[in-house]
Amino acid sequence: MITLLIVDDHPVVRDGLRGMFGADPRFEVLGEAADGAAAVAAAQRLRPDVVLMDLRMPGTDGVTAIRELARLGLSTRVLVLTTYDTDGDVVPAIEAGATGYLLKDTPRDELFHAVEAAAEGRPVLSPAITALLIGQVRRPAPALLSARELEVLELIAKGTTNREAARQLFISEATVKTHLLHLYAKLNATDRASAVAAGFSHGYLTP
Repeated sequence: MITLLIVDDHPVVRDGLRGMFGADPRFEVLGEAADGAAAVAAAQRLRPDVVLMDLRMPGTDGVTAIRELARLGLSTRVLVLTTYDTDGDVVPAIEAGATGYLLKDTPRDELFHAVEAAAEGRPVLSPAITALLIGQVRRPAPALLSARELEVLELIAKGTTNREAARQLFISEATVKTHLLHLYAKLNATDRASAVAAGFSHGYLTP
């Protein structure tokens, strides 16, 4: 029998999952939690085989909870079950330590099989998530930024104007504008905001 902890901020979702898994003799639902902090506490107390984890919840989110569970070294496996399918949600969850990632429209039998696989430590991804990750891997990497371009990017990320950036870097304002144009081209950006967003996405900038 596989033991479960259900984590979701919507009571209706938790009730539905509890009823579905509770009706199958292969599974036992040990408890529920409505946010990430409660999930970590419950996992420490109950030691379930698998945690079904939503991502976006009030208070402590799912990725933070997954990261904390990994830090604690629990043998519990985390299977993300959410409605969010962007790479901004998927990649952080997997990097944090999730064993699998499924969407809430996953058919019941597939969800059961996924939980069984996760309990054995086998990675599980829904087809949509697999396609998304493959697309991300195949996406061409941006051209490398020069040291000066990176300096300009870091300054505009701080809200610095072109004139102030020129003063700090001891170059002309026209040269700053030229570097910005090169940044836009390399990062496939159209303005300062999208350049900064791309800078964070590709690891040139850190929060």
